[in-house]
Amino acid sequence: MAKTKAPVTKNEYIDVTFVDLTHEGQGVAKLDGYPIFVPYGLPGEKAQIKVVKVKKNLAFGKLVELHEASEDRIEPPCDVFYKCGGCQIQHMSYDLQLRMKQKQVQDVMKKIAQMSDVPVHSTIGMEDPWNYRNKAQIPVGKRDGKIVTGFYQMRSHNIIDLDECPVQNHVNDMIIREMKTIIGDLGIEPYDEQSHSGEIRHIVVRSGYHTEDVMIVVVTRTKKLTNEKEFVERVKNLSPAIKGIVHNINPKQTNVIMGRDEKLLWGESEITDKIGDLEFSISAQSFYQVNPEQTEKLYEQALKYADLSGKETVIDAYCGIGSISLFLAQKAKKVYGVEVVPKAVDNAKANAKRNHIDNAEFYVGQAEKVMPWWKSQGLDPDVIVVDPPRKGCDEELLEAMIAMQPERIVYVSCNPSTLARDLKILSDGGFEAKEIQPVDMFPQSNHVESVTLVERKL
Repeated sequence: MAKTKAPVTKNEYIDVTFVDLTHEGQGVAKLDGYPIFVPYGLPGEKAQIKVVKVKKNLAFGKLVELHEASEDRIEPPCDVFYKCGGCQIQHMSYDLQLRMKQKQVQDVMKKIAQMSDVPVHSTIGMEDPWNYRNKAQIPVGKRDGKIVTGFYQMRSHNIIDLDECPVQNHVNDMIIREMKTIIGDLGIEPYDEQSHSGEIRHIVVRSGYHTEDVMIVVVTRTKKLTNEKEFVERVKNLSPAIKGIVHNINPKQTNVIMGRDEKLLWGESEITDKIGDLEFSISAQSFYQVNPEQTEKLYEQALKYADLSGKETVIDAYCGIGSISLFLAQKAKKVYGVEVVPKAVDNAKANAKRNHIDNAEFYVGQAEKVMPWWKSQGLDPDVIVVDPPRKGCDEELLEAMIAMQPERIVYVSCNPSTLARDLKILSDGGFEAKEIQPVDMFPQSNHVESVTLVERKL
């Protein structure tokens, strides 16, 4: 049988009309059904593209010239948007971003879960989708003898030097900008990935949304920080909002930002922030949502789907520092949280005490191991809430949830593909996805969070 030949060749220039978007936000053009993926193309636009890579079933192109622009195309406010890998969709109107994210969830429900009839609601967005991030993790480097800080260029580890970022809050931007000068003045050598030499690897700044407290974490390869005393003195005086400076040590050749060892250089080792009426302690390595305004909307949706009357027993299977657990505990009879990171469980217990909540208990362990033991001890939850990492739920955990037979499962997801995969397993185990509410936690990027209501089939 003769091989089907692709209708385009590498380095060919062609005129196309974009008909769709990929889940990453790339434009999709089609020639007799053959898809070509092109960054920055928008549906309805006519353009000239250059074909840069050809495969049997698809090709990739580069946008050369726009002939007709979409009404949804806007001028990105960031000067380095087309170089930086931090954001992917600043060129889209915010309305299109929200529609794209809704469609992203709809598409995987149809293709992966085979559930095209589950309602996916319009994405809950922000009134002002800029300067929302409360955490900056910025690599430090050196170019032409000068200190550079910023985000990595797309598909590389070249640092794009930035003085401000339109999705970071202004305080974080200011602190990083000033720290760049301090690092240069004090002769602190940036880390070099190639030679595994140098000292300072990353600057991490965390700030409270309601409290405006700020914590600074300086991550080094070395145990000692050059000119530490003067560094601390200059950094702590950058803003009265700064509550603590932490030194994190990461001696490994790795892409992981933080190491295991850290010490407090000055001030306090934690800051506080609020979600709704609840107050939380945040340490250097605590997981805490980066968009506090949208976090409240996300948790309110999870609480709505949990549909608690005050009589229910609830399990929170990836409880972290207890943020969702404590939201649920305000309406439930009892909440059991389980988390594999011991420090996070310590934070969760402290947060329960801080908020005077005594009907939430937290345990260290893998949820897929702890939950079967709980069941053997007679624990029968009415509701299970899961908020797993991007890889989704472990299959053992899904089996444990199915075995516990709760009335409802509330699945909070940051990855629509693994959500759809897991919902299919839950469906085969006697549960039914009823509806999905996407929430835009990361405006200007292609990521989408969602909350799904799952009920036990009668």
